Amino acid sequence: MSTARIAFLKGHGTENDFVIVPDPDNTVALSPRLVARLCDRRAGIGGDGVLHVVRSAAHPEAAAMAGEAEWFMDYRNGDGSVAEMCGNGVRVFARYLQRAGLAGEGDLAVATRAGVRKVHIAKNGDITVSMGRAELPEEGVTVAVGGRSWHARNVSMGNPHAVAFVEDLDHAGDLLTVPPFTPASVYPDGANIEFVVDVAPRHVAMRVHERGAGETRSCGTGACAVAVAAARRDGLDPAVTGAPVTYTVDVPGGTLVITELPDGTVEMTGPAVIVAEGQIDPDWL
Repeated sequence: MSTARIAFLKGHGTENDFVIVPDPDNTVALSPRLVARLCDRRAGIGGDGVLHVVRSAAHPEAAAMAGEAEWFMDYRNGDGSVAEMCGNGVRVFARYLQRAGLAGEGDLAVATRAGVRKVHIAKNGDITVSMGRAELPEEGVTVAVGGRSWHARNVSMGNPHAVAFVEDLDHAGDLLTVPPFTPASVYPDGANIEFVVDVAPRHVAMRVHERGAGETRSCGTGACAVAVAAARRDGLDPAVTGAPVTYTVDVPGGTLVITELPDGTVEMTGPAVIVAEGQIDPDWL
């Protein structure tokens, strides 16, 4: 690890918060241990994850996408593990690029481990991310908490989700540990688990245990998975009707608006805020 100071910023999207590490040339060695230390809310900067900002051409996992997207979101969970995608993270990533003068209002492409994601930065500050298509594997799981159990719909948004519709969000428990689910073989690498209640027609609220992070204030891919699962539960499928379907999804940290288009693409719209910037003390490293 270099002894040079490492620049960082802190940002959040509906209170899903991140440590942002700008590193265009991919020279910062982000070990799992360092990521976990950065995300430590008492001894580090604090965050649900790290947004490592790298030029696609400079990263071996993204070089093939460099022709489509200049920037790669090398996302890490708060425990240091690597993740395929983070919806709130993409919005904060785009906000950083705008702040740094590397992107402006309008359309932008961001490379992720789940593929290239199209982003639109609106004049009012909201950021819309084209999250790709949801996959709905047939095999779901049963999630159990505190003596209650529910069938959970299996939804993939580039990362795995188990969506359970419940009567009360308190039934999810404290979400400090992974809610047990069976059969475990459905998610061999674990899953994000969402608990959902209805608020009004096409309006739901959710809590989530994010794989590698515990309960978070928001989960963008989770909100997308929830909206798609709710639409199917409600008998709505844009691919069949030819009409977009929009759900409002309340998360503990705010509100996201999710639209599924007839071609299957899911769009997520919400805020993204940069809170602070500074430098990491090399002695701490």
